[in-house]
Amino acid sequence: MKKMKVGIIGCGTISGIYAEAGKRFRNIEITACADLDYSRAQTLAEKHGIPSPLHIEQLLASSDVEVVVNLTIPSAHAQVSLEALKNGKHVYNEKPLALKRREAREMIGLAREKGLRLGCAPDTFLGAGLQTCRKLIDFGAIGEPVGGSGFMLAAGVELWHPSPEFFYKKGGGPLFDMGPYYLTAFTTLLGPVRRVCGSARITFPEREIKSEPLAGKIIEVETPSHIAAVLDFESGPVVSLVTSFDVQAHGMPFMEIYGSEGTLSVPDPNTFGGPVRIKRHKESDWTEIPLEPGYADNSRGLGVSEMIAAAQNGREHRANARTAYHVLDIMHSILDSSESGRHMEMSSSMTRPLPFSPGTDEGEG
Repeated sequence: MKKMKVGIIGCGTISGIYAEAGKRFRNIEITACADLDYSRAQTLAEKHGIPSPLHIEQLLASSDVEVVVNLTIPSAHAQVSLEALKNGKHVYNEKPLALKRREAREMIGLAREKGLRLGCAPDTFLGAGLQTCRKLIDFGAIGEPVGGSGFMLAAGVELWHPSPEFFYKKGGGPLFDMGPYYLTAFTTLLGPVRRVCGSARITFPEREIKSEPLAGKIIEVETPSHIAAVLDFESGPVVSLVTSFDVQAHGMPFMEIYGSEGTLSVPDPNTFGGPVRIKRHKESDWTEIPLEPGYADNSRGLGVSEMIAAAQNGREHRANARTAYHVLDIMHSILDSSESGRHMEMSSSMTRPLPFSPGTDEGEG
C-alpha cells in the first residue's frame, strides 16, 4: 500500500486528532504542518512528531506534500484550498467546503481541471454508528422512510471556546458550524434534498465571551443563531432540522428517521459511534442495535485516508465535493428562504455514496 504525503494547514483545536492520522492509517504520512502563527505549527509538530513545521507559503510549494488537509477557519477555506490546488495538491477541507457557493464551484472546477481530488469533512458518516443506520434503512428495518428530525441545540460556543468570534460572523452560526454534520448524515442516509424552507433569527445581537483568554470581550453577532428548517428529499421524506446557539436546556434527540414500519434513533452525527436504537410499530420498547464493524471512536482523518485509497484505485471518494457542495447549497437556501419567505428549490444534487467497508475502502488494511 502506497502512502501519500500529507501536510496540515491550520494548527488550531481540531488539528491534533488529524495529526494522529499518520499513526492510524497506513496510507497517510504526515510530513508537514503550517499556520499563520508559526509557533502553533511548531507546537503541533513537536507534540505529534511531524518533521517539518513550515510557513503556509512554504508548505503549499513543498514537493514533500501531495495532499493538503485544510483546517483553517471557514473564511479562509476557499483561498487556501484554491492555492493548494493551483500548486498541484489534492485537498481535504474541514467543513464547510467554502463560505460562498461561487467559491465552492471555483474549487470544484479547478480540481476537475487539474485532475486532483477535493474532499471535505465531515467523515463521521463513515463511522460505525451511521453505517449501521445506513444498513438498517437499506435493509428495510423501518420500512419506507417518510420523515425525520434533527436537533443541534446548545447555549453558545462563547462559554467554552478560546476564540469564538468567527462562530458569529457571516458564514458561521450553528447552521454553518454544526449543520454539515446533520445534513451530511441525512443526505448520505436518504439522498439529495429537493427543496427547503426555513426561519432564522439573531436572538442576542451581542454576546459576551466567558472563556479565557478573551473573557469579557463583546462579540457583535452577524449571522442567525437560531434556525428552523424543513427539508423535502427527492426520495420523499420530509425532515425538520433545528440548529441553535440559544437553547439553555432541552430533551430532544440528536436525529430520528421515521419509517412506515418503525423509527430509527440516529446517534450524534458529530461522532463515529452509537448508540443506534430502533422501535418498530408492534414493539413496546426500543432495541439497541449492535454496531457494524468499523470506526466507533474519534477517527477524524478517515475521510482523508478513504480519499487517498479512492485516488489510488481510480474510484470516487465518499466524502466528496459534490456532497459537500449540496450541503453548502442547502444551508444557504435555508437562510435564503427565511429572508424571502418562500420555499427554495435546490439547484444542486448528490448521490448517496456506497456503504463503507473498513479495511478495504481506506488505508488500514
